[in-house]
Amino acid sequence: MTYAKLGLIGAALLALAACNTIQGVGQDVQDGGRALENAVTN
Repeated sequence: MTYAKLGLIGAALLALAACNTIQGVGQDVQDGGRALENAVTN
């Protein structure tokens, strides 16, 4: 696993920990999934 992927995962986890509402969690998870998908395909 590259450092870029680890950074994206870390950023997603940090964003997930920072959100305050269930809707915010869903949005953060969705954004994290998109970031991971982009990291894997690029």
